[in-house]
Amino acid sequence: MTLTPIRSPFVSIKGAVAAADRSRVGRSRPLSRRGLRRRTIRIALRRSSVLEPRIARFWLGALIVGLGILSPILGVAWLPAAVFVVPLLGSALLLPRRSVIAMVALTLAALGYDVGRLGMRTLRPGELVVVGLVAVVAYQLAATRERLGVQGLRGEAMLVDLRDRLRRLGELPALPAGWHAEASVRSAGPTSFGGDFLVAALTGDGSRLEVVLVDVSGKGVDAATRALSLAGAFGGLLGAVAPDRFLSAANAYLLRQSWPEGFATAVHLALDVHTGAYTVRSAGHPPAVHFRSGSGTWQLADAAGAILGVLPGPEFAPVHGTLEPGDAILLYTDGLVETPEREISVGIDKLLGEAERLVTRGFRGGTEWLLETVAPAGSDDQALIIIWRD
Repeated sequence: MTLTPIRSPFVSIKGAVAAADRSRVGRSRPLSRRGLRRRTIRIALRRSSVLEPRIARFWLGALIVGLGILSPILGVAWLPAAVFVVPLLGSALLLPRRSVIAMVALTLAALGYDVGRLGMRTLRPGELVVVGLVAVVAYQLAATRERLGVQGLRGEAMLVDLRDRLRRLGELPALPAGWHAEASVRSAGPTSFGGDFLVAALTGDGSRLEVVLVDVSGKGVDAATRALSLAGAFGGLLGAVAPDRFLSAANAYLLRQSWPEGFATAVHLALDVHTGAYTVRSAGHPPAVHFRSGSGTWQLADAAGAILGVLPGPEFAPVHGTLEPGDAILLYTDGLVETPEREISVGIDKLLGEAERLVTRGFRGGTEWLLETVAPAGSDDQALIIIWRD
């Protein structure tokens, strides 16, 4: 295995979620039974009248009144004061701030009724503290949802639906016979949102595949909002502008946003699926890697270019090549090859060392396998794309 030296420095940026152009919406994969069941549940939750604020306010209020009446009858052993936490949590999820305040007042009235019937000795100070803390948390949650302009569980359902749609749109398009592609994107930590995303499309008459892999500044949820915005914008640019102008247009868009951390790295691949000729342009991104089956070597396609969103009018020098039968090309983000304990050049060496095994076992399934072997417990967002030719 041989490597060409890495000549140009690039900025390491920590960066989950994807989007593609409109032409691929009609070709989305059919949902599995499990996916269809989840989608049906989400739609039912969004449409259910039980979750409407007026209806929810009535039932939650009735629950508080009922608990207040039943507590003296059944005794504190069955219905202690802490039981009022349940309707208060429901209020936090379903009601606006004013209604939450009303539920808190109704809870205090119910507790006062229980004290009048059972006496102060039946109320434990710890339970009152818990109820009070939950009331404060419920108000804060309701205030947050109110600032977002969503009520009930619609905000969460909207985010889940948006994430799922972007994931489906971020799938690589079906390629002509003889071509194959795989992509894997993982977010840092337990969150399903991240700052790494890809946009891909077959443009023109279907003879050119364009792929853009982006790493937004930050990682996890902190970068997810910027990644979601950029995914839609870059998806609109892909195919609408010439390949040699894509990164310049993306850079101009980022500069117009004036975000405090509005920078990103990106690598853009334009591949002719008839001839195998490709062009790679990079904006401060780790170099693409070309496997040449004829010589059995891996070669870095080290395109130079400034990161996006920092300088006006930067130049993006292209690197040209051709994917012959048996060849492959890898695109990846720095989260896969760089860790606090490992330099990025060492990480690239490890990536290519593990990728050497794919030559004998085949590239199919290689993205997930490389993510597990190169950075199994990575603390950063990670993304990897493999495109190969039979």
